[in-house]
Amino acid sequence: MNKTHTEQRIQKLRKLINEHRYAYHVLDQQTLSDAALDSLKHELYMLEQQHPELITPDSPTQRIGGEPLKQFEKVTHRKHMLSMEDVFTYEEFSVWFERVQKLSKTHFSLFCMPKLDGLAITLQYQNGLFSVAATRGNGQIGENVTQNIKTIESIPLQLRPVKEVDLSGMIEIRGEVYFPLKAFSTFNKAQEKKGEKIFVNPRNAAAGSIRQLDSHMTAGRGLAFVAWDLVTDLGQKDMSQKWKLLEEFGFKPAPGAKLCHSLQAVQDHWKDLQEKRNSLDYWIDGMVARVSETEVFDRLGVVGKTPRGLIAWKFPAEEATTVVKQIDWQVGRTGALTPVATFEPTWVGGTTVQHASLHNYDEIQRLDVREGDTVILYKAGDIIPKVKEVLFTLRSKKSLPVVLPKNCPVCGSLIKKQEREVALYCTNTRCFAQDKEAILHAARAFEIDGLGPQIISTLLEAHLISRPSDLFLLRPEELLELEGFADRSAHKLVGEIQSKKQISLAKFIVSLGIRNVGEQTAVDLANHFGDLSALRKTGMEELIKIEQVGEVVAESICQYFEAEHHQHLIDSYLEHGVVVQTQKKSEEKTFFTGKTIVLTGTLEQFSREEAKALIRSKGGHPASSVSAKTDFVLAGSDPGSKYEEARKLGVKILSEAEFSAMLSKK
Repeated sequence: MNKTHTEQRIQKLRKLINEHRYAYHVLDQQTLSDAALDSLKHELYMLEQQHPELITPDSPTQRIGGEPLKQFEKVTHRKHMLSMEDVFTYEEFSVWFERVQKLSKTHFSLFCMPKLDGLAITLQYQNGLFSVAATRGNGQIGENVTQNIKTIESIPLQLRPVKEVDLSGMIEIRGEVYFPLKAFSTFNKAQEKKGEKIFVNPRNAAAGSIRQLDSHMTAGRGLAFVAWDLVTDLGQKDMSQKWKLLEEFGFKPAPGAKLCHSLQAVQDHWKDLQEKRNSLDYWIDGMVARVSETEVFDRLGVVGKTPRGLIAWKFPAEEATTVVKQIDWQVGRTGALTPVATFEPTWVGGTTVQHASLHNYDEIQRLDVREGDTVILYKAGDIIPKVKEVLFTLRSKKSLPVVLPKNCPVCGSLIKKQEREVALYCTNTRCFAQDKEAILHAARAFEIDGLGPQIISTLLEAHLISRPSDLFLLRPEELLELEGFADRSAHKLVGEIQSKKQISLAKFIVSLGIRNVGEQTAVDLANHFGDLSALRKTGMEELIKIEQVGEVVAESICQYFEAEHHQHLIDSYLEHGVVVQTQKKSEEKTFFTGKTIVLTGTLEQFSREEAKALIRSKGGHPASSVSAKTDFVLAGSDPGSKYEEARKLGVKILSEAEFSAMLSKK
């Protein structure tokens, strides 16, 4: 085949592949089998390899990048990516609607669409060719994720030509990257099989996938994209015209959108979306309503980081019924036995739920829950599945109450109840389950990636480790003898462990797994004592001087350091080269000193753990629940029930931008 014929063949292949992409991802029509499509892509790839000068940026072969990135570059948004105000009731939505009516002083329609729980992305096309993709970030500056976004098949690499629309210059389109539920389930099953991290929900998985430095990792996850706004003014007068244009460009706009001309029509559509949410292949947590007319929307303007003409009406916390298949007792790192219910799988609040903690025997008795019962499940704080109540009228006459165990379900040792506690404890300090959970807990504190429960079980069963500090003695050649390890994975894991030998005093305290000592108490101890040797020698008298440490916690700390095997564990860490950094005592007072802050929703600039660490570094105390003693609630996008609780109690709510500004405040 001469070069002219090759070029013609390449152009035909690209056109056919792109037409199939449009039919499949936008029109939901499969025009080619997967096998035939793969064959065409392979032919195109081989022809381009033979003639690299014919490769163009919009070729289907260019979706996956080459070398992994070292880090993501920053991108300044041409137009700010704003956030939305959230409302949770019809009354709150009505107040917003009336406010917009007064401000607009004209008739307007509302364009209502499902609120997908994904990751907001902006796309830039230069002369019709895809050029840049960026995350929201802080609304002004995001991260350049072009290499990863190119791997998503539902995003066209070249805009389809539209009659009387000029594609020259820059065209900006915004939308949501999400993880289809079927693809998410398949991905998590594969992760579980490999003994790797399981994602809690599709949104976290989508966000994590887009932040992979290696686009090959992103490409294999089956992400999808829906467009919800055309930022560039191409003459469209309302959202319906924008929607039509987005589809003509080759995008799939968010399905389930409707133009509403009255408050009643909006409420009806909200109810309709709520009823349909469980039948969709993507998770939605509410409905977005936007003033449709472009001129009216622009005239309404912006308050802070929120457009006046845009709002999210969230769905209420979801409940579901299911059947309790069995109730088992699990052993944690401290030896505490926790009853865990296993259910018939059911969909609640964006995830499939099969298990939920029943916490302790007192809770079992309070609920009077039994195996075979039909129960109502809900998501506490929209995150943790909990049993709300038992439907006693559906209970079998043959059901029996849960019996309190006398022996550890793992090692068979006797169990006992600690004074002043409701929990039951295994009396064997070398119980396999305790060892496994203690090592897993330490690995998380040391932030060792790639060391999950399955690998730890394998290492324990092979007698390569027996306590957390043994991790730092592992050698690649030992791992090669175990199933599931190849030369590369063995060296990678050992290298990862060795790279984490330096650890802050606070995180080291967390790694020890002292009963009643959480992350915040560990920070308080580190700030008070400054170094490990001083902490190891402490006693009750010194501990109770610390403001945040009460008598029960002080007693737990003393008991821990009095145990000889715990002192041996600390010594072995130091002998194996672990360096516990000295904590610098800071007398500087900051805006957050002594303040209690609760986090809710998804933050754009920080992970939840990073935000907590910043709060602690400024002398504040991150808390898990809102009360009258809470000073602030830091609210990201899609806040949960904590946001509502804060509003009821009159607790000040900080946006992420306000939080960032206050970090430098004294």
